[in-house]
Amino acid sequence: MSSSTITTKDGAQIFYKDWGTGQPVVFHHGWPLSSDDWDAQMLFFLSQGYRVIAHDRRGHGRSSQTDTGNEMDTYAADVAALVAHLNLKDAIHVGHSTGGGEVARYVAQYGGGGRVAKAVLIGAVPPIMLKTAANPGGLPIEVFDGFRAALAANRAQFFRDVPAGPFFGFNRPGAQVSQGLIDNWWRQGMMGGAKAHYDCIKAFSETDFTEDLKKIDVPVLLMHGDDDQIVPIADSALLGIKLLKKGELKVYEGLPHGMATTHADIINRDLLAFFKA
Repeated sequence: MSSSTITTKDGAQIFYKDWGTGQPVVFHHGWPLSSDDWDAQMLFFLSQGYRVIAHDRRGHGRSSQTDTGNEMDTYAADVAALVAHLNLKDAIHVGHSTGGGEVARYVAQYGGGGRVAKAVLIGAVPPIMLKTAANPGGLPIEVFDGFRAALAANRAQFFRDVPAGPFFGFNRPGAQVSQGLIDNWWRQGMMGGAKAHYDCIKAFSETDFTEDLKKIDVPVLLMHGDDDQIVPIADSALLGIKLLKKGELKVYEGLPHGMATTHADIINRDLLAFFKA
């Protein structure tokens, strides 16, 4: 297969790419992007003899611009439908940011019966981003209200500002800024639907993945940059590692949220080692 779509039970069309043969690796992208955000990983792992699969989350990329179902339970169910359609076994699921939450929910709810071999969460949102009484280190609701306001007011400008600044760490002194990466982030974001993107802010910030992480019984690698300005490490990976039965944490000094793109050589090397371990 090259690329295709499946139709979910509520009628949403989910676009996916499926390249190569071998052990399947399924990539789950972040908000508000698409499967194209995994280009550097898809090409590398294809060349290493893996079957690489990546989908556009509903409301994102080339999938339906849904007005409903833009929350984690439906995202995980959509992945389960894709996995069933492709009849994947012994798969490795890799999620970045919001996609890391999607992986945690999917593996916890649907990962039994030999479907999942391992999981990787890169700069991922679990356990929960939002500051609550139970999560005092989280980000206040005003941060996410600000995202919603910026998206509603001028999505096109917002989707320039995020990659030009904190996402790739391009706002740091001495950063090697790539205009191509900024433009490609904007292109991916603007392909998706405004309603789905708006709803997904709640999904990635307010979903509590604590029980999901506790339930997962396959090996999980957490990879996180300690200069992640989007999902701060102290309230994500450093807490998540304590909840996993078979967790391993790798912290990347000075690396940004988008490190799988800006530092693909480092991330791909460590992913490969974990896949083969």
